[in-house]
Amino acid sequence: MGCLGICQAGAYPLHVLCCLLLTYLFNQLDRYILAIVIQPLAQDIQFGERSCLPRESAKQSGASCRNASSQDSCVALLNKNKTQSCQWNYDGSGWEYQVIAGPVFILIYTFTGIFIGFVADTVNRKNFLSASLFLWSLMTLLMGFVKRYWHLLILRFGQGISEAGCTPFAVSLIMDYFPKELRGSAMGFYNWGIYAGYSLSYAVGNYVTRANILGQGWRWSFILSAIPGFIVSAIVLLTVRESPPVKINDHEPKPGVSHRQSIGQKVRQGLRPFTRPSLLLLCAAGSVRNAGGYVWAYNTELYFNLYHSDADVGRWLSWIPLVGGCLGALSGGFISDQLVKRSGLYARAWVLVFSQVLAAPFVAGALLLNPPSCFLLLIPANVLGEMGIGVTLTIIIELVTPSIRTPAVAIYIFIISNVAGVAPLLVTPLTRVWGLRVALLVLCPGMYIAGSLLYLLTVIVMRCHQKLESAEESRPLLESDSLRGRLTREDEAHKYS
Repeated sequence: MGCLGICQAGAYPLHVLCCLLLTYLFNQLDRYILAIVIQPLAQDIQFGERSCLPRESAKQSGASCRNASSQDSCVALLNKNKTQSCQWNYDGSGWEYQVIAGPVFILIYTFTGIFIGFVADTVNRKNFLSASLFLWSLMTLLMGFVKRYWHLLILRFGQGISEAGCTPFAVSLIMDYFPKELRGSAMGFYNWGIYAGYSLSYAVGNYVTRANILGQGWRWSFILSAIPGFIVSAIVLLTVRESPPVKINDHEPKPGVSHRQSIGQKVRQGLRPFTRPSLLLLCAAGSVRNAGGYVWAYNTELYFNLYHSDADVGRWLSWIPLVGGCLGALSGGFISDQLVKRSGLYARAWVLVFSQVLAAPFVAGALLLNPPSCFLLLIPANVLGEMGIGVTLTIIIELVTPSIRTPAVAIYIFIISNVAGVAPLLVTPLTRVWGLRVALLVLCPGMYIAGSLLYLLTVIVMRCHQKLESAEESRPLLESDSLRGRLTREDEAHKYS
């Protein structure tokens, strides 16, 4: 039914869904704005690595500035007018940045998220969602006033805790407001917030910083990213109802109605399916692929600042992730649905295999070519690379029993996010050895290919498991028919004896 079906669900459910979409958009915007303004931020509060950078008045000299490996050789570089064209300054890279981009945020985010995922159906969800949005908006606002690195560290930690409440509460509300046949479309609409927020971070981070409002530069990027969140938080609190006005009856048991389970019991029950080889391989593949995406998201702006300092990054990346990501998510789900009809459950994983291996050359090309070609290659890279985002979660849901779907999804996200969250720490040592470009080639398209190979192993294991299950299902059926026939004959003989 798609978007038309969502509209047919009614005006109020659509209003709720739009509120949730906006909440997710600000979740992603506030999370990634740090990556966009990291260079001027690092120069202002002074942390991270230093390198030879072009002066603002000589952006076209970026290539020659990169040739200098020390402060003396950097300041000795002169332009045609015999004036200094380069500066030795903080470039936004280094351990300090990668730590706040990855582990500081993602570890607390996932630990808090898995707990919230298990209690989301037992609390007032819209109140907690509104409070979460308010808190992470406050953390983002305060980032615009930091003076020291440790200020940023604490606020990023707080941002991770508060942002963890977004998706569990939002998804739980969507499950209540939309019937079973519309939930896929509703979830797809909600997930557009990922691409919209990420794309908007490039526009806000680049153009607001460049506007230098009141001489504060990058600080207003955080402030303007945070302010709308307070408004949406109030709208969610005042207009979204905890339960839909008309109860949806889709014959699905609500969690906790038949019997209540402790969080420990839910975790143990959710962990049990992950002992199966197919799910273990899917987690390994998802972790590797997600690591590549995480490294790319937090180092793209940094890369273009260093290698193409005269390029207008906001002009391109303020819309490419949005358009490419949405098209990729929609087409990936459609193709996987068609494959399942023809070949069975395991066929969904073929989308993961081919989409990631096909996306890798385009990502590599974006790192090797000059503008505008590098930006144009990011269009197919985003379409292909994002085809698996919904497919993977669909496979998880289809591999487990309905009673443990929510815990299983929470555990899967917990696993892949924690593995991927430490991947940015590999950027600094690889950069020191080979440079940032080679480091990103290894950790981005390289991870796409490695993930594709692991997805291929997942396909093989799932197919073997599917054949084995089919054989086991047919064997008891034949045996039971034979046993039933024998008992019937014995009963008949006893009856007439």
